[in-house]
Formats: sequence, C-alpha cells, structure tokens
Amino acid sequence: MRGFWLLTAVGLAAAEDGLNGWLRYARLPCDVAKHARVPSTIVALNTTETSPVYTAGQELQKGIKGILGRRLNITRDATESSLLIIGTLDDFNTAGVDTEIPELVEDGFWLSVKGDAVEIVGQNERGALYGAFQYLSMLAQANFTEVAYASNPSASIRWVNQWDNMDGTIERGYAGLSIFFNNYTIVSNMTRVSQYARLLASIRVNAIVINNVNANPTILSETNIEGLARVADAMRPWGVRIGISLNFAAPQTFGGLSTFDPLDESVIAWWSGITDKLYARVPDLAGFLVKANSEGQPGPLTYNRTLADGANLFGREAKRHGGIVMFRAFVYDHLTLDENNWKDDRANAAVDYFRDLDGQFEDNVVVQIKYGPIDFQAREPPSPLFAHLPNTASAIELQVTQEYLGQQCHLVYLPPLWRTILNFDLRVGGKRSVIGTDILTGRRFNKTLAGYAAVVNVGLNATWLGTHLSMSNLYAYGRLAWEPTADSAEILDDWTRLTFGLDARVRETIARMSLISWEAYENYTGNLGVQTLTDITGPHYGPNPQSMDNNPWGQWTRADANGIGMDRTVWNGTGFAGQYPAEVAAAFESIDTTPDDLLLWFHHVPYTHVLKSGNTVIQHFYDAHYNGAETVAAFPRQWESLRGLVDQQRFEEMLFRLTYQAGHAIVWRDSINQFYANISGITDAHGRVNHHPWRVEAEHMQLDGYRVTEVTPFEVASGLHIVQTVDNSTAARVSTAPLTFPAGTYDVAVAYYDLYEGRAQYELFHNDKSLGAWEGNNEERLGFTLTRGIDGHSATRITFPGIEIVEGDVLRVETTPQGRETAPLDYIAVLPAGVVD
Repeated sequence: MRGFWLLTAVGLAAAEDGLNGWLRYARLPCDVAKHARVPSTIVALNTTETSPVYTAGQELQKGIKGILGRRLNITRDATESSLLIIGTLDDFNTAGVDTEIPELVEDGFWLSVKGDAVEIVGQNERGALYGAFQYLSMLAQANFTEVAYASNPSASIRWVNQWDNMDGTIERGYAGLSIFFNNYTIVSNMTRVSQYARLLASIRVNAIVINNVNANPTILSETNIEGLARVADAMRPWGVRIGISLNFAAPQTFGGLSTFDPLDESVIAWWSGITDKLYARVPDLAGFLVKANSEGQPGPLTYNRTLADGANLFGREAKRHGGIVMFRAFVYDHLTLDENNWKDDRANAAVDYFRDLDGQFEDNVVVQIKYGPIDFQAREPPSPLFAHLPNTASAIELQVTQEYLGQQCHLVYLPPLWRTILNFDLRVGGKRSVIGTDILTGRRFNKTLAGYAAVVNVGLNATWLGTHLSMSNLYAYGRLAWEPTADSAEILDDWTRLTFGLDARVRETIARMSLISWEAYENYTGNLGVQTLTDITGPHYGPNPQSMDNNPWGQWTRADANGIGMDRTVWNGTGFAGQYPAEVAAAFESIDTTPDDLLLWFHHVPYTHVLKSGNTVIQHFYDAHYNGAETVAAFPRQWESLRGLVDQQRFEEMLFRLTYQAGHAIVWRDSINQFYANISGITDAHGRVNHHPWRVEAEHMQLDGYRVTEVTPFEVASGLHIVQTVDNSTAARVSTAPLTFPAGTYDVAVAYYDLYEGRAQYELFHNDKSLGAWEGNNEERLGFTLTRGIDGHSATRITFPGIEIVEGDVLRVETTPQGRETAPLDYIAVLPAGVVD
C-alpha cells in the first residue's frame, strides 16, 4: 500500500557491507522522524522465544530504535493506551482485545495504524511477523500514513531452493561458499542461517530447501539429520520451515539396498524409516524436493515406472507427517537428442513427460515447472505445461540466481522478465488463464496447493548474492510471490529506499539503470527469442554462440549460412507450438502473429527476413547488440554521479562491477556480431561490425616478450588474434606505433583476459608517464564461474578516463605474467568522448 511520503535528502551513512540487506533500519533525519507517531509500548501476545510473534516483538523494538531512535518496552499487558499490539487472531481473542478485521487466509495479516495506536493481527504466527515487517518497512521509508487493510498471499507455496552442495560449494554459486554446509556436514554456527531466515521472513518466504536438487544422499546421515534440526531451530522463530532435496537412488547408494525401484517393498520401507527419522527431529519439516530422470539423475524411469510412481512414493511418506513434495518437471534426457533430427526438441520434454500423468499424483505432490521450456534463458515463452495439469498441484520455478544472466557480475533486474511469464494468458479452454493471477493462485482449476519456488544462491559473501544491486531480485521475488500483480518499478523503489535511503537522486539513478537492465542484457547477448548465446557447454557466462549447436544439449539455434531459429511449428517443425491451448498455439504457429521478441524461438528464417520493425533479422542483431552495450556503457557514469550519496564501501564495490559490466558487454557485442557476420556473410548496414577505427590491435603493436596466437572460440578476439607472453614468468611489453589520432581528451581502454589461477601484473604508460597499474585478480573480486582459458568468460577491459593525447604519442603496456596467466592482451582503444567501442 502506498501513501504520502516525506521526501528529503539524507545524510551519508557509515560504510556498509550489505549484510543487513534491506533490513538496515537506518536512522531517519530528525526533521523527518519528528513527523512519526508511534506507540509508547509494544504488546507481543506470545512470550515463547521460538514463536514468530515473540520474534516480531523483538524486531519491532529493534527497528523502531534504529529508524526513529526511540526504544519501546515490550509487554503482554494490552490494557494501556498508545499501544502497538501484535499477535494472531486467536491471541487477540484470548487477550480480550476486540478487533474487527476482514477474512484472512493462511499467512495473511491485518495492519491498522491510527495515530499512535497500531494493531498487527496475523491469521497465524507467520502472518503476524509479516505484518510487523510491513509496518517497519513503512517507517523505514518515512511513510507515516494511517492505514487499515488486510493483506493475503496469492499462493500458499512461497519457497526458495538453495543449490548448496554438501562439500560447502554452491552450484551456480557466485557469492562464496555455503552458509549451510562444510566438508559434507551441516555447519555448527547458525548465525548466518538465522540472519538469512530473517531476510526471507521479511519478504514472506515461508520455506526453504537447503541443499542442491542434484542431491548428495549423505544429507540423510544421522549426523546431518541432527544438523537439520539445528537449521530448523534457527529458522523456526522467523516462520521459515526447512525442506531437503532427495536423491532418488539413495536406498541403493546410501542405504545398501540392491534397488531403488519406487514400487519395491524394501525401498518403500527404507524411505518410510528415513522419513520418520527426519520428522522425529524436525516435526515441522516442510517436505521434499526431487529431481528425477533429468541430466543424468536417477529416477523411476530406470525401472519403467512413471514419474507419478516416483513422486507418489515420497508424497505418501510426507503426507503422513503433513509435508509436501515438490517434484521438478525439468525432466529431459540430453543423450537422446539428435540435432540432425528436425523434430527433436528439448522444449517438448516437460509436456511430453507429464501431460498424461495429470490426476495421477498424490494431492500433496506439487509439480514444480520452470518458467520457460528450456532453462532460465533471457527470454522464453511460458512453459505450456501450466495448461496441462488441471488436476495436479503446480508451482512455478523462477531463478534469482543469474545463471545465464550475467552471474551477478552484470546488473540485470529480473522482475520485468518474470512479469512476461506471470502476465501471460494461456487461454485454457478458451477462458482467461493468466499464469500469475489465475494458474498460480489455484483459482483457474480450483486448487488449494500452488505457488512459487525460486533458485537462490546466497553464500558467505557479506552481500549475500555477491553484489548489492542483485539483492533487489531476491526482495522482488518475495513481493511477487505474495502479489503477482505488484508493479516492478514500485517494488524496486521500495527496495532502494530500504537499502540506500530516501535520496531522490539515488532512487532515480538505480531505477533508471535497473529498469532497462534486462532489456539491455537481452540486446547484447541474444535476442529475437534466440536465447542467451552463452557457453552452454561451459560456465554459462560469456559469449560462445557456437556452443549452442552441434551438441546434444538441445539449446539449439540451428544457425547456418542461410538462416537461424528453431522451427517449432506443427506443420513443419518440432510441434512445440501445438503444446499450447488452441488460441495461443495458433498465434505462435504463424510468423505473422508471433511477436518479434520470440520469432527465432518458434521459426527458422533467413537472416534477411524482415521483422515487423522493418529491419532484417541480421541487422536487428547488429543494432540490438550495439544498443545494449551502449546502454550499459552509461551505467558507470550514472553510478559515479552518486559519489557522496552512497556510503563509500558499497559505492566502490558497485562502481567496480558496473564498470566491469560495461566492458564485458562490449566483449559480448563484438563476439556475437563477429560470429554472425562471419557465418551469414552479410555486412552491417552501418559499417560498425569488425570495423574499429579507435582500436590498436595488440598483434599489430611492437612486441617484446609476447607472441601472437589465435583463440577459441575465434569470435572472442578483436581481429581474431591476441598476444600472450612467451612464458609464464618473464616480464614483457607491448607498444603502439606513434598514434595518429587528432589531439584531444580520450578515454584509454585496455582489453585483456583475466584467467583463473594467476595474478598477472599490468601497467599502462602514456609516453613514459604511468597512467596506472592493475593486476589480473577478477577471481577474487568477481564471483562468476571462472575459467582457465582465453575466452569470452575471461575477457575484460579496464578504462583510464580523461587522457590528453596528441599525434605521435605512444601507449605502452608493461606486464609480468604469473601462474596460468600469461598476461594476454587483445587491443588498446583510444576513445573520444561519447564513443562506445
């Protein structure tokens, strides 16, 4: 709910590391805080220390003290005046406090703020805690309006999935090691676990699966079951229940049985015993998450059983204790996909595997469906499976983890992407079937069990996700799971106020960058529905369009010399379009009615095909990649304008990442454009692709201790070649010929490759004056999936602004290789003001 806001500039805060996220409770300026009317006493109607109501009382006391500088006492006496009373509806009735409120569903709350009297009523204890966080959010944003409203969740399932491994690493982990595991056991110190539960509770997430879907069965050891109890104890006061991922083959690989057949009596008995042990130590265990028969994982198909047979084994066991089973629909066998077969299509897999099983699942089994048919791409159509399960509980799987989306080294605000899915009307049976408001709420098919799961990769990094601005995605996930119609811009503004304060320039700048960041990323990586042209056979980070094809993983573009795109029509292609209900299928079947942003997802077309915009496909590629890179090139300058308005630590950390993103976007732009110019033979109408008048290629410089080499893939090097030192220990240098650029002020950019397991030293000289030194230490400063190769993942740039250059000057880079890092260099760019190259 939005109301009157008091706006003012805020004094600069002390340095912050991001650990408190959006729960900083920063002190409001005195001239703002004086307008706040708050009660004199907090009445928490439950004194049990593990109760979320008790926790809410403590949090209210802490928050009001931080925001307003006023310390309120906490009591159970509700007879005084000027009170902040919090509890469940039953608590209010027991305490004799009269209140009339609208109907609340599970986890819902009522918030009433009238003068210095505040009532927070939860349908249950979690709901009361959520109401407390909502009130504190209002105060922290200087929103002192009087309100009286009920807030109910859109769906009962609002989970996060961690991909933490038992050894302490995290699959797709870009923010350090696990807060849950180390050396195949659960950690003993629960401090970060409790802090994480607090963040999750504040965005109304009600459960977490703490281990990787590619589950290690040692999670079921006696020692680790005791550890699970500790995790549950740490999270229970925050109303966050825990769940675990299970390995389907555990009865055999961990339990010593000869089989893991889900219909075998010994297997059933084994899982029954394990389930009893788990619930004996964690009575409120939320349930289980299962990935089966996908990407090499074991499952029921091994024994010619159905996926429903497998899911129901766990469903029946969890049901005995009140738990649920999230069973992933991400099922496909990449080893059976043949790119030479025009009909093969990984996108078909989810519907092919599950549509005939509708109604065969236990009522506590929830089919967890990735938002798109492939795998967290920059743009996909919604999974048609949402339309095929009218008699089966289902949930959407989103990804806060930026696996294919810049791995948290690139600013990409994800809610606009999620909204393309949540707002999509599947038109099931010719009736309104909007995914967010109709399908996931359960209303369309009269379900009570439905909702959301998000893959989240928080780690031990103080920022939780490795970078401060990426936390907006975690915050927004909780907000949208509660209210899928919430506006992306309003969510971002709330998060910014809570995270960085009320200053209008800070809020406007973060909004300006964030709200265009997904579109920009899509533009400079892959667009028109071709997916993100990243390295799918490697780290899923840097550019490698060649990796999309000629392998069995099924993320194909079918690019050749003549055209590009997957033909997924019924009449001529893989038939995927026909998996949608009739109205949607008809729209995607035709090029004329398929939106351009999904054209290459559904149709194979010549590079010269003319889009609705009037551009050809290939020219759109060139233009979009240049536009996207130009958009993010402005991010560092925009962030720089906030110097002095954001605390120094967070300011410098984000400036480094935004500057890195601006350089890596150019790597993406040049790689993709160079690749498709080469394969299509069609030149850029504007003469930009493979034409860089402001660059001096390293292979054309004077080399001392360097050698010229090619790279793989070829397109990640400007001019197709780079230089690297002749060995990994001898100092070397490269020097330009006398420059012929007109006299003026330039930004000088050095393109190089920062490899894992090496810290080469670099220094740039202008004539004989040092402009600055740096080292190849991105492996320490960034969290993406690092590589040891000279490729699109390690390619980076550093820029030295405002250098006065006259004709005849010489630029020189002196280097010292170290470890695996042979100080590779690609080019030096001498850039006039306003030129993005």
